[in-house]
Amino acid sequence: MNSQKDTLYASPLGNVDGFEFDNSVVDVFPDMIQRSVPGYSAIISAIGLLASRFAQADSICYDLGCSLGAATLSMRHKISAPNCKIIAVDNSTAMLARCQKIIVRDTAAIPVDLVCSDIQDINLANASVVVLNFTLQFIPLAERDAFIKKIYAGMNPGGLLILSEKLMFIDTRQQSIQTELHHAFKKANGYSDMEISQKRASLENVLIPETFAQHKSRLLQSGFDNAEVWFQYFNFASIIALK
Repeated sequence: MNSQKDTLYASPLGNVDGFEFDNSVVDVFPDMIQRSVPGYSAIISAIGLLASRFAQADSICYDLGCSLGAATLSMRHKISAPNCKIIAVDNSTAMLARCQKIIVRDTAAIPVDLVCSDIQDINLANASVVVLNFTLQFIPLAERDAFIKKIYAGMNPGGLLILSEKLMFIDTRQQSIQTELHHAFKKANGYSDMEISQKRASLENVLIPETFAQHKSRLLQSGFDNAEVWFQYFNFASIIALK
């Protein structure tokens, strides 16, 4: 299912509305995320490999904030544990409607249940793999501790949480360098200065990044045995946390 080119911010918008995963974003989402998130394809590919290692027989793998199902499909094609299924959750009806069409066309055997819900309202249970691929950053800061604790409680011993996030940095020089490099990455992928500026304005107060230290502290305080960065490309990183 081909994606349209992302031109949502290519014209002057005046007042830039807060970013939403609506129909206009769904139409361009694969192009948008590939051109905006450094290392996205590598992360998606590795999610499948990690799921193949950690998925347990008779358990559930969760993709929380699944959007168009990229992580779900990656897991679906790699998991070999018997009687394992995937529950993919998103609160965007537009995303899930398109995701459903993609899943139907896919030929892998692992069952997938699509659920339209706020990911914080999901009652996780019997989870061997949980994926939060650039979704925690959209949850209000004050609600993140409780959410991660809820995920931990619903996971099986030996389970894996994959947490991918845009990072911030305490050191002002480091923050400036990482931001500049990210903007250079987007410009190299064809985005104009105006597109970058307007997209940044739309995400302000919607996407709230944290430092790796903050993420690690939250994960350890929630009960995870350890948490480490396994991938980082500029200010985008993915963390694995083990129960």
